[in-house]
Amino acid sequence: MLRVYSLTCYLAFWLTTAWAVCFVAGLDGLPSIDGRTGTAAVTAVAVDLCLLLLFAVQHTVMARAGAKRWLTHWLDARAERSTYVLAASACLALLFVQWRAMPESVWHVSAEPVRAALWVACAAGWCLALASTVPAGHLEFLGVRPERDGDLVVDGLYSWTRHPMMLGVLVAFWVTPDLTVGHLLFAAAATAYVFVGIGFEERDLRRRFGAAYTDYAREVPAVFPRPGVRRPPAGRPVSGAPARR
Repeated sequence: MLRVYSLTCYLAFWLTTAWAVCFVAGLDGLPSIDGRTGTAAVTAVAVDLCLLLLFAVQHTVMARAGAKRWLTHWLDARAERSTYVLAASACLALLFVQWRAMPESVWHVSAEPVRAALWVACAAGWCLALASTVPAGHLEFLGVRPERDGDLVVDGLYSWTRHPMMLGVLVAFWVTPDLTVGHLLFAAAATAYVFVGIGFEERDLRRRFGAAYTDYAREVPAVFPRPGVRRPPAGRPVSGAPARR
């Protein structure tokens, strides 16, 4: 049963991830960021911010050690990570379904090939976010396999930025040929949470890895790669797992 539960949660992750891509891109067929119109602007802002806050609280609180200890009093410890993934997927699904659109245009790029290039960059952001789960164990990160205490990964993507997942989602949220007021609110609020969440994650990583992480952080930027940055040599132990957000 535990195996079935973890695979169900894993499937929920992929379904909501696919939905997130469609939601942010404003594709037809599913509730999207500009799809549910007709709500007064003040109400739309209030509802949307509450939905984003719910996701942020779930993501932050359930990732803390105290919350994990509490949860494992009621669940098999092996199901804790899967439950986290399932709760995050549920919060995202609720956000997608209940999001109130504010479709007034901030910018619209119609000229080709610029429009196509922006969509390619947006897709690259999503790919980067997903690829960042691989180096430290994709299946462990998503609860299919038990988490292990590993070394800190500092090569590959993690040699350019300490949080490549967050870089990927920022690109995916902001790089679009069609930015509306509602999309702007979503991207701005999500960006604020990304940097708050990074603060929590950095604190946990410094506590876990100590001086090794301090040295790594001194050499590699948190989010945005810098030209000419001195990257840690490949194979040097340093990040156990990608961010828990």
